[in-house]
Amino acid sequence: MGTTDEDRAGVLPAGPEQMIAEARKAFFVMFGLLALVWLLQLANYADHYALSRDYGVVSGDIGTLPDILVAPLLHWSWAHIESNSGPLFVFGFLAAYRGVVRFLGLTLLIAVTSGAVVWLFERGEVQTVGASGLIFGYFGYVVVRGLFDRHLIDTLVGVVMGASFAYLLTVAVPGTPGVSWLGHLGGLFGGLLGAWLFRDRRPRTDGRDDIPRPRADHPRADLHKELGDLGLL
Repeated sequence: MGTTDEDRAGVLPAGPEQMIAEARKAFFVMFGLLALVWLLQLANYADHYALSRDYGVVSGDIGTLPDILVAPLLHWSWAHIESNSGPLFVFGFLAAYRGVVRFLGLTLLIAVTSGAVVWLFERGEVQTVGASGLIFGYFGYVVVRGLFDRHLIDTLVGVVMGASFAYLLTVAVPGTPGVSWLGHLGGLFGGLLGAWLFRDRRPRTDGRDDIPRPRADHPRADLHKELGDLGLL
């Protein structure tokens, strides 16, 4: 089966075997990310949340601008991290299982957009930390990825996730007390943007030269073509 440079880099899985390998890597990547977040929480708690105070994003403060890459890994309380851990793992895995390299680029993009929106538009001296921006970014990415990639399975996953977790959007609107709705909104924007930037740009025939194709006059030729266009062949 033919492969592209992106396939070999692990960005776009070319077949079932590679997809399974990428899903396995995605599981361990998310397990490692979650372990890192909890280890940081232990250190943060032991130091009376000094890490959150030192690396929280503060609107308009130039010194905290680089912290937009660190703040998503920190939390303010055990309740804070517990509420984020489940959605972070689930949406992160779904975002990563088609390519860990692409997922890492997506994560960087979401962290930047979420943190930048907070830095630009948050009011007061609020210090913002937490993985919620990443969660909303992964959520947005998973919901629309299948549409940009023209992949039926991912489209169905997006529909199910969107219908099941639409309530998340209620904390991405102004006026929600106790949460950084701006960080959520910025993360969601980053996820939607990432779905377009990291979409599958390969010609639909790449890597499928070894698949038997019916002749143009075959009764099922059109069906075969449609399934291929949907990413099922």
